[in-house]
Amino acid sequence: MVRSLWTAATGMVGQQFNIDTISNNLSNVNTTGFKKNRADFEDLLYQTIRTAGTPATERTLVPVGEQVGHGVRVAATQKLFFQGSLQSTGNVADIAIEGEGFFRVLRYDGTYGYTRDGAFKIDSEGQFVTSDGYRVLPELIMPEDFLRETISISQDGLVTVKVPGADDPLEVGQFELYRFVNPAGLTALGQNLFLETPGSGEAIPGLPGRQGHGELIHRFIEMSNVQPVEEMVNMIVAQRAYEMNSKAIQTSDTMLGIANNLKR
Repeated sequence: MVRSLWTAATGMVGQQFNIDTISNNLSNVNTTGFKKNRADFEDLLYQTIRTAGTPATERTLVPVGEQVGHGVRVAATQKLFFQGSLQSTGNVADIAIEGEGFFRVLRYDGTYGYTRDGAFKIDSEGQFVTSDGYRVLPELIMPEDFLRETISISQDGLVTVKVPGADDPLEVGQFELYRFVNPAGLTALGQNLFLETPGSGEAIPGLPGRQGHGELIHRFIEMSNVQPVEEMVNMIVAQRAYEMNSKAIQTSDTMLGIANNLKR
């Protein structure tokens, strides 16, 4: 009887974590380049009361064993890196990735971060930076007196711009993308950044549109891949599962009360 109380409690804890995950997805429904999380669960240790194949008589064996589980726990939270929808902005510093790959940025501590958020800015030094000021690598520095609205970025990442007095556009540099064998193994840092881990594997550099890397779409941004309707359905399912586990605890408590009141 006591076992059922603790088993149902693990179900409530698990569904609370599930709701937390869904809430984070919904709160980032308009976050550029955001990838949704999914909570994965696994069952806990089983108590084996009788093992299948135990001799029942001299000539027969027990065909089915007897086990009782102890509930559920969160096994992992996985980032789902499927493509988000693309939105046209008209902003010359906005770049969307269509396909696999990440932009690399230089963090303040000298380490590399990776992002799908291409809502870049051009700082006072003429460099592409993130909204938090992290420099995009490789560094692309605009020439002096460049004409901002003439910036052009091709699908393979080539950046050109016009300057006063020149008829032909100047080549500024080349964007690179980085992909991973297991992007779900990246660590989310916040600020739309991911950190490389042993689980993700090392970053594989390449030019956009080549060797499995996605293409760049200029003057677009990639929106979150969260689907609000799907998240709302998942929330309803999680809420009902939480409610059913609470009912199991109430039922176990009622049965304990009946047993406690047998002798009066």
